[in-house]
Amino acid sequence: MANRNPALRQKFFDQPQPLAVGVERMSIEGVARKALILLVVVFATATYPWGKVLEGEDVTGLFWIGVIGGLVLALATIFRPAWAGFTAPLYAAAEGLALGAVSGWFEAAYPGIAIQAVLGTLGVFVVMLGLYMSRTLRATPKFRRGVIGATLAVLLIYLMSFLLGAFGVQMPFLHDTGPIGIVITLVIIAVAALNLILDFDFIERGAGAGAPKQLEWYGAFGLLVTLVWLYLQILRLLALLNRR
Repeated sequence: MANRNPALRQKFFDQPQPLAVGVERMSIEGVARKALILLVVVFATATYPWGKVLEGEDVTGLFWIGVIGGLVLALATIFRPAWAGFTAPLYAAAEGLALGAVSGWFEAAYPGIAIQAVLGTLGVFVVMLGLYMSRTLRATPKFRRGVIGATLAVLLIYLMSFLLGAFGVQMPFLHDTGPIGIVITLVIIAVAALNLILDFDFIERGAGAGAPKQLEWYGAFGLLVTLVWLYLQILRLLALLNRR
């Protein structure tokens, strides 16, 4: 995931970094403000394809622009965190196009599902933040390894599903509306939710270690990546439940 960059951990978090006089440091409040900005950008750009879908227009082109643009911008941000102040808002705009199209398609099929998914995502975020702040869940090395391992396993499943789909083969159970398909989706939602703990830890340690202020955009970007993933999985779960 975007915010699990080992080079950043090594450079900024092992020990406080001496910064030039007058150079601002990363803060939790700064990350929160930038994450809010990114979310506003996502919602703003999502309204266009959303409206077009509900008007009965084809937004497949916008969807793929968002998906491909988001992937390119995400990779650029991951490998060049210093660019995050520029690439993160563009990534949010691209994700807005993709999410607006997807949400519109689901909304057309199941009225009310989009707002349910938004509220579900918000609820999971608040619960995970509460668990982190109360130290009920902590990003220990063992916890981090487990979550990253589970995340990589999910990404492998996604890759296999994509490759099989290219040959017209549907991956067993993944898209099943039965109990197994629902359980698989719930597990993926749990993995996405646990990634929030790693995001919170990244932000807290970055602020505590006095990382450069420019990393606030990178922390906000990583948080947005997880929230987008979580939202899509909750949307998918609600759709599976509606199909039964």
